[in-house]
This record gives sequence, structure tokens and C-alpha cells, in this order.
Amino acid sequence: MSSKILIIGACGQIGTELTTKLRELHGVDNVIASDINTRKLELVNAGPFVILDAKNFNAIKDCCINHKVDTIYLMAALLSATGEKYPMEAWDLNMNSLFHVLNLAKSGQIKKVFWPSSIAVFGPTTPTKNTPQHTICEPTTVYGITKQVGERWCEYYHDKYGVDVRSIRYPGIISHKAMPGGGTTDYAVEIYHEAIKEGKYESFLSEDTNLPMMFMDDAIKATTQIMAAPAEDITIRSSYNLSAISFTPKEIAESIKAEMPDFKMTYKPDFRQAIADSWPSSIDDSVARKDWNWSHDFDLEKMTSEMLTQLKKKYQS
Repeated sequence: MSSKILIIGACGQIGTELTTKLRELHGVDNVIASDINTRKLELVNAGPFVILDAKNFNAIKDCCINHKVDTIYLMAALLSATGEKYPMEAWDLNMNSLFHVLNLAKSGQIKKVFWPSSIAVFGPTTPTKNTPQHTICEPTTVYGITKQVGERWCEYYHDKYGVDVRSIRYPGIISHKAMPGGGTTDYAVEIYHEAIKEGKYESFLSEDTNLPMMFMDDAIKATTQIMAAPAEDITIRSSYNLSAISFTPKEIAESIKAEMPDFKMTYKPDFRQAIADSWPSSIDDSVARKDWNWSHDFDLEKMTSEMLTQLKKKYQS
């Protein structure tokens, strides 16, 4: 019997592609997409869709009852750069939505929860190279604070109430299908779009800012993989480190120049530079690779080739 899944925040950068993948795996009618508005009409029209405010507990509960939902993917959040502009809104959305879902699981209304954390839980006191699974977490952004606190609550609800909650710390996510939503790693998506449209890009991070990144296909693979793993294999109930590739703006520019020799790159760091400087340059995800056989498929060269190929089709159609 297939799970009945609710995705909260389905119109976001990751939620959009996660919805499509979960419908492939579980059947269209078994995956209810939801968001606070209908800005992605293609997604809205592709299967069951509900307008849902992630901060409204009763609305989430009613949706779960009406659709017999047993699994929730909570993808709604205000990200790092946006969260710095609207700190109280970020705290309200990121924390209260998590409590609503955890409490539904605690009461037995749902059986399983996926909640994404982020490398934003780390801070300037964290070891920057091969950051270990268990390490210092002193985040300097509101987004990072909400993720750090959220990790603690996830582990608490599992330990105290037996809630089957699973989480991964996403690095920067790169996709050609959905635009980013206000994160510090957004440059690594924008650069491909501007390369195709304008042949140039001005980075808001300095050329040597090395950050952990991941192609969207790998992020979706990891998300479905951890949720499919047997509960006894999940040894981390806060959030797993997750890694694929790390690179700098200069390195991604060089990978684009390999296919587009006339591409021009300039740099004008802004307030997001301080956020990036507080994050690790590489992540040790050996625990995820051991516990549920995580492995990534895309390196920088393969990702750049796929991004440019798909975006050329998009802008030339």
C-alpha cells in the first residue's frame, strides 16, 4: 500500500522537483502538493494541489485527515539571505511549521516526517574543511539559528515520543528547472542563466569563496533515499551531513568558459559574503554514506554541461 504524502512548500526550488519525483515513485494521486499560493501553475495542474499556510496547524491537520496523509515533507522556509531581511518572519515560519508537523506525528496523525536542515547550521567556529557530522554549530544567521534549533527539536521528538523524523543538511542546490529563493548560494544558479542570456555575470561572492554545492538531481536522490531507508538504519535523528562537490565562483566560471570561451565574470561581494564566510568549504558526509548508502552522481564538469544544455533549450525555445 502506497504512502499518502503531503509536500508543504511544493512550489519552492526543491519542492517543485521533489513533487515530480515523488509522484513518479508513489503515483500522482498519492502525492498532495501544497503551498501558500499557486505561482507554479504547471505543478498545480499536474496533480492534487492544496493552498496551505505552513503556519496554520489546523489547516495542515485538516489536510492530513481529508487526504489520509501518513507522510509529510516540510519544505517551506525563508532562506538565509531573505531571512536576514525579515528575521522575525523567518523565525515564525521556519520554527512554527516544524512544530506543527512534529506535533501531528507525536499524536499519531502521521507516521513519517522529512524536514530539511542546511549547512547554515554551521558558523565561523566550525571546522571549515571536511566538517564532521558532530561538531561546533554556532550559526550567525537567523536561517541557520532556526535550522540548528530545528535539528535539536527533531532529535528530541524522536527520542521522547518516537517520531520518525529524518533530515539532511543541504548544501547549496543548483537546478535548471526552478529559480532559487533567496539563499547565499544562489549565485551558482544565476550564473548559468546569465551565461546563456547575457554572456556575463557579476558574482555577489568573491572569486575564492569555496562552498559545498550539489546538483538538484543528487539532492532529490538523497531525499528519497533517506526516506526509503529502514528506520533502524537511521542513526542520526538531528540531521545528516550531505555533500557532493565544493567549488569557488572562479572555478564555476572556468567550467562555463570551457564550453563558452567568451563568457565574462566579474565580482562585487555584498552582504551575503559575510554569510558565506561563516560556512564550511567542504563537508564530511561519511555517516550518510555508511547508514543509507548515499553517493552523488554529478561533479562540477558534468553539472555545468547539463545546466548549459538545458538552459539553452529553455531560452532558445
